[in-house]
Amino acid sequence: MAFARTCAVALVGVEGVVVEVQADLEPGVAAFTLVGLADKSLNESRDRVRAAVLNSGAEWPQKKLTVGLSPAAVPKCGSGFDLAVAAAVLAAAERVDPKAIADLLMIGELGLDGGVRPVRGVLPAVLTAADAGYRQVVVAEQNAAEAALVPDVAVLGVRSLRQLIAVLAGEPVPDELPPRPEGGGPGPRGAGWGYPRPAGLYRTFDGTEQPPDLAEVAGQRLARRALEVAAAGRHHLFLQGSPGAGKTMLAERLPGLLPPLTRQEALEVTAVHSVSGSLPPGRPLVDRPPYCAPHHSASLPALVGGGSGLPRPGAASLAHHGVLFLDEAAEMSSQVLDALRQPLESGQVVVARSAGVLRMPARVLLVLAANPCPCGRHGSPGGECECLPGTVRRYRARLSGPLLDRIDLRVPVEPVGRAELTSASSGESTAAVAERVLAARERAAARYAGMGWSTNGEAPGHELRTRWAPAPGALARAETDMDRGTLTARGLDRVLRVAWTVADLAGHDRPTAEDVDAALEFRTGVRRGAGVAGSLP
Repeated sequence: MAFARTCAVALVGVEGVVVEVQADLEPGVAAFTLVGLADKSLNESRDRVRAAVLNSGAEWPQKKLTVGLSPAAVPKCGSGFDLAVAAAVLAAAERVDPKAIADLLMIGELGLDGGVRPVRGVLPAVLTAADAGYRQVVVAEQNAAEAALVPDVAVLGVRSLRQLIAVLAGEPVPDELPPRPEGGGPGPRGAGWGYPRPAGLYRTFDGTEQPPDLAEVAGQRLARRALEVAAAGRHHLFLQGSPGAGKTMLAERLPGLLPPLTRQEALEVTAVHSVSGSLPPGRPLVDRPPYCAPHHSASLPALVGGGSGLPRPGAASLAHHGVLFLDEAAEMSSQVLDALRQPLESGQVVVARSAGVLRMPARVLLVLAANPCPCGRHGSPGGECECLPGTVRRYRARLSGPLLDRIDLRVPVEPVGRAELTSASSGESTAAVAERVLAARERAAARYAGMGWSTNGEAPGHELRTRWAPAPGALARAETDMDRGTLTARGLDRVLRVAWTVADLAGHDRPTAEDVDAALEFRTGVRRGAGVAGSLP
């Protein structure tokens, strides 16, 4: 009997479990048995591994072969186990030293010719391995840069099983065709290495691609101010206005106001995009806040994650630490919209299925945009709305009260006048506003240092009411609204959060009555004293 073992990783969302891949050879009729709760694509690895071994110049053992994936109770899926299975089989057959692979973790798909192809989810898999104490991993060459993002882990990127055998056996490493020719077209080793990216679903900006400039937006002084407050405090935003007023244009400029991601945030975002197979080509690390804008016909699994078998991340997770923009929100299913209520509070999506439970990060800045009615002309100056009152009520009711109660800023977007549209002067640029946003974020981060959160939108209401209370008498109007029943307890906490953000942007040590009035106006749309107008730069 011959035996060898190595390791791989089974992923459920961005959470991983280290799997021990064991190969056992015994005398008997030649057969290949794979055990350990493998799905169909993993069961097919028996044929891929056998062909890859033979086409790599190694002999296939003509014995009874059993490959076990332990722990057996953990569901395992995908082709990323191929490389580990092949290495374990070759070590059991004494083609390579079993001790050479015992402390290695291997991730990669094998082609029938022995080529090693990239797979999804390499970053979270290597993070799992590092947490488990592994310090050496083997991946496809195309995944090497992504795996190298994890500190204190040595990464070996290989193009073929032949190269891996040579490295493990101490033999000269053969040359292999590169994954892609210099011309950029698919080569024999590069065909199929990429994954289709959902066009128009999300966007990230790097140093070569600049986000749209806020200076291009004509007028909309109040909405521009709301974008600044939303970016500075990570507050959810609702833009309501007639078609063509500029709601989408404003939302697309919000990611440019957000500060770059921290190292930890970038790893979290990259892990989600790695699992979904949507990492931008040539960019192993996503270091700018993503912008995700699903169509209003998106299903529940497309928005929050799910699907058949083990669930996959949805748009809410792809927008982690970025902007999730739902245009034409009132046209979306109320069931789909209400599924966001729990993620907006907890910052993660939990989807339970018979095959397993998916936990995906979803700390997003939500932006909703909707027309006032189906025809879009309700309340517009000179507009002739053709919708019946009952139709308008049902249309607006698709945005439920509990969902809207979690929205901090509710801003009417009025149509732009001819004078504003044709004016030669423009508003502030994205760069100028982003500087104020960054300064406000730094003030908040210094205030909450060591508390477990860094922005006002994450601060618990109890702490803001006690430890960081506003100026005396500043909450007088908010308390009156609570007594009248027009403001909930959650609403008061969110008013306090926005008031702190307004104060940080203005450089105040704590919120004044004017800052609270501005926060109340953003939430209710009712002018309070100087209100937002008094806080405009």
